[in-house]
Amino acid sequence: MLRAGIVGLPNVGKSTLFNALVANAKAEAANFPFCTIEPNVGVVSVPDERLNVLADISTSKQVVPARVEFVDIAGLVKGASQGEGLGNQFLSNIREVDAIVHVVRCFENDDIIHVAGSVDPARDIETINLELVLADLGQVEKRIERTRKQARANKEAQAELAILQKLAAALNEGKSVRQIDLTEEEFEVIKHLGMLTAKPIIYAANVSEDDLATGNEFVEKVRGVAAKENAQVVVISAQVEAELIELPEADRADFLESLGVEEGGLKSLIRATYTLLGLRTYFTSGEKETRAWTIKAGMSAPQAAGVIHTDFERGFIRAETVGYDDLVNSGSLGSAKEKGLVRSEGKEYIVKEGDVMLFRFNV
Repeated sequence: MLRAGIVGLPNVGKSTLFNALVANAKAEAANFPFCTIEPNVGVVSVPDERLNVLADISTSKQVVPARVEFVDIAGLVKGASQGEGLGNQFLSNIREVDAIVHVVRCFENDDIIHVAGSVDPARDIETINLELVLADLGQVEKRIERTRKQARANKEAQAELAILQKLAAALNEGKSVRQIDLTEEEFEVIKHLGMLTAKPIIYAANVSEDDLATGNEFVEKVRGVAAKENAQVVVISAQVEAELIELPEADRADFLESLGVEEGGLKSLIRATYTLLGLRTYFTSGEKETRAWTIKAGMSAPQAAGVIHTDFERGFIRAETVGYDDLVNSGSLGSAKEKGLVRSEGKEYIVKEGDVMLFRFNV
């Protein structure tokens, strides 16, 4: 299961958001820096209305959604790359996740202290991004020293050294690795370094209840920063999400409607994180269950089968496949077959988003 790390300055709403994400998680949320020391981990279901539609068609007894793991990481402060606060621990925790959800405070509240004394999303984002850049730069510089010695007699080391020097130049300018124009081959060479600023990022603009529907000037500042990185911004209210999980399911829609929104930002954040990680969904559906399976974009049919069980990949024969829309429009699998919409796909088939699949394999 792929992991997304929730990061941000202290007191921006990370743990409150995490609690809402995992609903029954018990991450401590309190009004002092470094409230979260050890990272909290929770598994979150990915909202997908297609599951219930397929379950109705197959009269399934249960529905099993796709899942993403979220990690609530300790708040970072200026100087973290030099070990300030919980810097070293914070950075090592980020290194272990696949993507970053950067929570940015976009609300005023005199009762909740800000480590810098005022709310300024652009400054706060720069603080964290700079620490991540400095951490990466330190790592690259150490690698350059080791590689330079090897490069005297090794062509592979020479190639790596050229890439490392390219990284160092950009990082010294304050750029993140994801902003550097690297070829796939170049990225593969430095992939083992686990660069922090190479990880894909979503900015979660945390607003007050009153600004959830419309946003505010702080949110626009976040969007301005994100646009330079081609990053996505999701407007959320950790306060609203915390209130929602305390309400009965039947009352949640009315509460959101009273705020002028159809759904909280939480579902959008989960979906956006799932997409950011380069994930795709295919389905299996029958009387026993309808289940969403998570794969990486570009996976072949045997690889997708292997997500269910390694035996499925080893003994793969073919995949009986129908697109989600084709199945729903047909009303049943039998009808889809009559219309010639169910295909027999072999080992070279690349699974598409929303495919409904039945695998044939040798044991």
